[in-house]
Amino acid sequence: MAALHFWGPIANWGLPLAAIADLKKDPEIISPKMTVALCFYSMLFMRFAVQVKPKNRLLFACHFANECAQLVQLARFLNYKYGTPQPMKQYQVPSTASIPKTNTPTSAQLARPT
Repeated sequence: MAALHFWGPIANWGLPLAAIADLKKDPEIISPKMTVALCFYSMLFMRFAVQVKPKNRLLFACHFANECAQLVQLARFLNYKYGTPQPMKQYQVPSTASIPKTNTPTSAQLARPT
């Protein structure tokens, strides 16, 4: 029975590790429903981890880390959706594009008397 109190939480670490890896991704792809569901899931299992005998601190730590990561994801989504408006993403001009030459005088040419 003691092995289950070790390998179960170890397998669960995939959840917070994935959430932490997603912190670098665009907030546009965050699913708010799934994020809230994972928050409740982690809260439930944090409580379970301290209620079970013996207390499973490794499971608690796993779900605490997941709870923190999911709350950060939720904050990122809310800031993206309802925060200050951001300018639209612009298309980048390739660096190989040539800039057309114009016949406008430079400031040095304008300052020189003729």
